[in-house]
Amino acid sequence: MVLYFNRQSVAIPLILCKVIMAIISIIFPLIFMVLLGYVSTRVGFFNKEHITGISRFTFYVSIPAFLFINMLAAPLAQSIDPFALLAFYLPVLLVFSIGYRINRLFSPIALQGRDASAVFALGASYSNTVLVGLPIIIAALGPAMIGQVFMIITFHSATLFALTFILAAREQPQGFSWRRFARSMVLNPVVMSIGLGILVNALSINLGQQLDEGLALLAKPALACALFVLGANLSFYRIGEHWRLALMASGLKIILLPALVYIMAQFVFELTTSSTAMLVLLSASPLGVNAYLIATELKQHESTLGSTVVLSTLLSVFSFSLWLTLLI
Repeated sequence: MVLYFNRQSVAIPLILCKVIMAIISIIFPLIFMVLLGYVSTRVGFFNKEHITGISRFTFYVSIPAFLFINMLAAPLAQSIDPFALLAFYLPVLLVFSIGYRINRLFSPIALQGRDASAVFALGASYSNTVLVGLPIIIAALGPAMIGQVFMIITFHSATLFALTFILAAREQPQGFSWRRFARSMVLNPVVMSIGLGILVNALSINLGQQLDEGLALLAKPALACALFVLGANLSFYRIGEHWRLALMASGLKIILLPALVYIMAQFVFELTTSSTAMLVLLSASPLGVNAYLIATELKQHESTLGSTVVLSTLLSVFSFSLWLTLLI
């Protein structure tokens, strides 16, 4: 018996195999660090106080150093792209509006107020850009897109947190203070480090070799620590009673938002392939833990957003795999 092989039938599995291996090479190191943080905390090797200390070093020292030195080296003219900002933020605001409306329609009556709806909308649209999006983009696209990523990150928390607090203010006894909010944003280590990096870059200030090397040492563990802390924090969250609402928020966050960003970037603004990939991967990131902290502060949807952090993080593995297959 003679066997005949079609070259095309052999080539397709080989291409698929290469694509799968490329995706695994990007995602596996990141998943490994997240799992390491989760397991280490789950088995009791690290407790909550230990993770708090690591988190403080990560968010107030290492990540700011990483953001600063990379913004310092980024080409500013290429980093500022208003069409990229629009392609990202128009879908974000649309999904926020959809989330707000969904909460008014489907949440229990006690959770249908303006403040609860604003918190749910935040949970459906706020991306973990620093802990997850940034490492994924660097692993998939390299450092070339870092400048544009930082521009997105700079306005991300400020835009969505301000919108959430403004909508919730009418039903909150303390109301909304622009002064208090502006102060918290200006003193945010992420915003401050990127802002200082832009300023020093624009003024062409030379920090000196010794300071450059010191900051580089501080920046080296930033991404690894960020992923470790993310995994560790997941061990403190549980999928609670409002898991159906959390699943809806996760669907809006992980499925709808990146799809809308892709349409905007690819077909409306016709951005480059690398810019489109960067924006989609950022928007496909799971819900950021800061959204849960806002829910706790406003005392609305704490269980829902805690569950959404867990569900969206788990589902993001499949979302990232899909988008990496399509875009990279």
